[in-house]
Amino acid sequence: MRGRGGPAAASFLRRRGEEGEDVKPFTPEKTREIVMSLQQPAVFCNMVGDWPALHWNAKYLSAVLDGKTIQFRLGLKTVDLVPQFETRCNYVKATLEEFLAWSCGQPSCLSGPFSCYEYSKYWAYADYKYIARIFEDKPEIFQDIRWSDFGFPGRSGKESTLWIGSEGANTPCHLDSYGCNLVLQVQGRIPYEESSIFSKVNVANPDLKRFPEFRNTTAHVVTLSPGQVLLVPRHWWHYVESIDPITVSINSWIELDADHEARVEEAITRMLVCAIKSAENPGAGDVWLNPTEVEATSHEINLQYLNKAVSAYFKCQKASVSEQACSSSTGTEQRTSASRKRKKREVGCEPEGCRLLTHEFGFSSFKAEKLQKIPFGPHLIQVLPQPQETSSMGAVAVESDSRDLLHENEGGHFGKLHCTRKQLVMSNDCETPAHQMDSDSSPNASQTALSTNDLLDCLVNPHVINLVARLLLERTRV
Repeated sequence: MRGRGGPAAASFLRRRGEEGEDVKPFTPEKTREIVMSLQQPAVFCNMVGDWPALHWNAKYLSAVLDGKTIQFRLGLKTVDLVPQFETRCNYVKATLEEFLAWSCGQPSCLSGPFSCYEYSKYWAYADYKYIARIFEDKPEIFQDIRWSDFGFPGRSGKESTLWIGSEGANTPCHLDSYGCNLVLQVQGRIPYEESSIFSKVNVANPDLKRFPEFRNTTAHVVTLSPGQVLLVPRHWWHYVESIDPITVSINSWIELDADHEARVEEAITRMLVCAIKSAENPGAGDVWLNPTEVEATSHEINLQYLNKAVSAYFKCQKASVSEQACSSSTGTEQRTSASRKRKKREVGCEPEGCRLLTHEFGFSSFKAEKLQKIPFGPHLIQVLPQPQETSSMGAVAVESDSRDLLHENEGGHFGKLHCTRKQLVMSNDCETPAHQMDSDSSPNASQTALSTNDLLDCLVNPHVINLVARLLLERTRV
């Protein structure tokens, strides 16, 4: 699905109530239900027409930040077979005013922070900027973002991140470890976010000789325009590239119960990577720490993080059990009450009894209502599969069980650590492990000495980490 659009104020028709206020196509309750139940990407339209955040173009944000510098990641516009991971990028600190001048080719950039980077050859990306942090002195601006319209009361800019990019700015194919993702496009057509697990495949220019299994994936392509909100369900692989001169996006990750186990896995990975890589010779020249991370955290801090993650997991489990018990008790009471009402009706019930019986039917049909067909249409647009020969891509979501792309996966960001790795591939019977070989590799090739990274390749494999997390949780449970 590919859409086009101009400024948000002109892109979407809005229905208005009697007093002139915006009337959303979905209530907050219905929108939340859609967000929490959808298992495929979709785009919401006409939901944010009254949000002040729609005015957050780069020029406006430059004035609000008033000379405050933020970090930009710079990468080459040339298309390579290998994704441009963060460790392969350059970084500068600059104001948005300097960024805008550079993107317009103004002479003042000859001596500024972007002076070494020719606009025709590089893209710049101010990604993953916590709004609560960069606008800490202007907390009133948080209310410009109203995720309460999507059924999440109290969620605003304080729980959101900001992304500002130039044409070509991109994030390699990855999946988010936590939650589902809501992305509001403000200016231009979509840049995007980095996340936890990156694929080694460059989906914009896949090396099918090296990664033949990528032929079996199905891409869902969408061009997100201003005023639209993209829903990325949990664990959907996605690649995003900015296709306009300047782009601004705002996103928020919606927490899910399954996130607690993912945080335990992240804590285990962080401990392993820090412990093993920190023991290496610092002069080895192996770049393993994410450039946005100041230094590797100590073993003590990582252990604290692991214990907190485990505690949060069991706290969530306990709350879930209590909620289910309460729900079961309430259901029993309602069924008992309804039974009494039915008996009363049999001997001649008054209208009030009949109304209560109708209410019971409404309660029992609640789950059936949730299972009704998702209301796709002009206000909720499916992100549909595209032929593989689709050339120009905005945001790409890949329909695949995570294991499929993990076969070709490299380099997970767990927290903000980066470690290069080749993933372990399990055979169909899930008993005999096999390594995915590159095209220039051979099982009979002369054996070389194993490195620390070879060990980490196996230790931080998602399948291994998941198994360790489950064993650790089971041990703690006992």
